[in-house]
Amino acid sequence: MYDYKGKIQNYFKDTWSSLGTLVFWLIAGSVTGAVVGLVGVGFHYAIASLTGIRNEYNGIIFLLPVGGLLIVWLYKAAGLEKDKGTNAVILAVRENEELPFRRAVLIFVSTVITHFLGGSAGREGAALQIGGSLAASGSRFIKQDKKQSKMFVMCGMSACFSALFGTPVTAAIFSIEVISVGIMHYSAIIPCVISAITAYEISVGLGVVPTSFSIRMVPELHEITILKIIPFAVACALASRFFCFIIHRIKHIMQGYIPNPYIRVLTGSAVIIALTLAVGDQRFNGAGGEIITESFSVRMAFYYWILKLLFTAVTLGCGFKGGEIVPAFYVGATFGSFASEFFGINYSFGAGLGLIALFCGATNCPVASLLMSIELFGVDAIPYFALICGISYLVSGDTGLYGEQKIMYSRKMPVFINRTLRNKKTEPISDEVQSDKNKTSES
Repeated sequence: MYDYKGKIQNYFKDTWSSLGTLVFWLIAGSVTGAVVGLVGVGFHYAIASLTGIRNEYNGIIFLLPVGGLLIVWLYKAAGLEKDKGTNAVILAVRENEELPFRRAVLIFVSTVITHFLGGSAGREGAALQIGGSLAASGSRFIKQDKKQSKMFVMCGMSACFSALFGTPVTAAIFSIEVISVGIMHYSAIIPCVISAITAYEISVGLGVVPTSFSIRMVPELHEITILKIIPFAVACALASRFFCFIIHRIKHIMQGYIPNPYIRVLTGSAVIIALTLAVGDQRFNGAGGEIITESFSVRMAFYYWILKLLFTAVTLGCGFKGGEIVPAFYVGATFGSFASEFFGINYSFGAGLGLIALFCGATNCPVASLLMSIELFGVDAIPYFALICGISYLVSGDTGLYGEQKIMYSRKMPVFINRTLRNKKTEPISDEVQSDKNKTSES
């Protein structure tokens, strides 16, 4: 006999449980977004105000070695001299690696120092560490279990990214997608979206202007334009591979040949100062948002993306702190603006395509990249951005900014590979994942 009573009870029990989870994350996500969003706003204004001072007094760059020594000492004093950067946040979600509160403080202070004194770095990578560490500390304070703590970390990542960049949907999906490419934790969508929207509203309310760019001409959807964009997308994907290779290679070389972190940061400081003096201005120092905007207005010279990559690789490789995402925007936009002419594409449109393609190839996040194109440029060019994201993701290969990022499925075919970018060998399924898989099979 069919158990109608049991089915009805299970139905209401499941519904009540789902509603309870929704209420919990509406509250927890909002609180996380508010707290982390306020910190993100402070981070934004600290960098903006001190960058303004540096632009007014160019001689501040000669203090770069002092700032580098201070950063190295701070991390050593805090017991984080073997800092993994954004990789630590990825491991916190995937393998429950602890994110101490002091990590948020250290990356906040050290990134501000890097920008103030003229290092070439971004903010969003640092934001992921700040938000993830703050949220992880909050989850420990309210005594959440390990699985819930993972959700809080992704909430924090989304909130700080959203507060700084003003792209809440991208921030929410990126924080979920970047952990394990090929699968997404859909259970984190509501927490991440709520925290990202809350942080966004707070940042806008406190005067932070959301990032956006204007493409001067978006061509109508046409087969000829698609045929032009395909080889252009391949070129951008190859530039993405080169970007990641140089970032990692220079860091590896500097750590290998100069093992002492104090001498290494002094050497890197000297190189950055020498490059700045050789250029004659500070176009390649800091985040470089002005140059990104300029690439949509004029066709950029070929050397912009190369020099920015060199400045950034030396800055991060020698021990300064900051993110890699805005430099990827810079390299992508300037490369796209320059290279577009060879493919018969308008330079402004090429800058937008290049920016998204580099972001996609460097982070291995095609869905977040497509959403970012919408939040930055509007909906007019969605088919073109979808095409360039797909090609960039495919052609960029097994490269990326984050060595601990796990690729779950092959980008070439629907084959399960389960390996990190750091380790090219297929890895066994973790005990936790295997346990969840067994429970699912039993049920």
